[in-house]
Amino acid sequence: MFGMVPFDYNNHNWFDAFDNFEKNFFGNSNVDLPDFRTDIRAVDDKYILEAELPGFNKEDIQLDVKDGILTITAQHTENEDEKNDKGEYIRRERRYGSFRRSFDVSGIDENAITASYKDGVLELTLPKAQQVLPESKKIMIE
Repeated sequence: MFGMVPFDYNNHNWFDAFDNFEKNFFGNSNVDLPDFRTDIRAVDDKYILEAELPGFNKEDIQLDVKDGILTITAQHTENEDEKNDKGEYIRRERRYGSFRRSFDVSGIDENAITASYKDGVLELTLPKAQQVLPESKKIMIE
């Protein structure tokens, strides 16, 4: 593994320019969701990855490993409806957000990865793969 460096998807395109224009024109309303923060530390024969995901339920978080890439995805939907006696809305607020980050996990034993989620922090234990040393064989001559 090459130091558990996260991939950075800065895919600048024309749609980003429109989004940035809208944000600058209408002002920042604090609804932007930045990338979630992660801490990665090496401990003996494993890595510990801690990702801050406050406000999410365990069911909102998905972990996938494919082709040596670990992807953490978290999606959140929140609806707050207040209605009067007639069932008409007097206030209705909705908030949606999703996060996605990917990490190179080459050199990790993918089958032994474990995860837990407590108090808004996702903790992954990523055991380092055991190095396979080439086996030497002696061949007898008859």
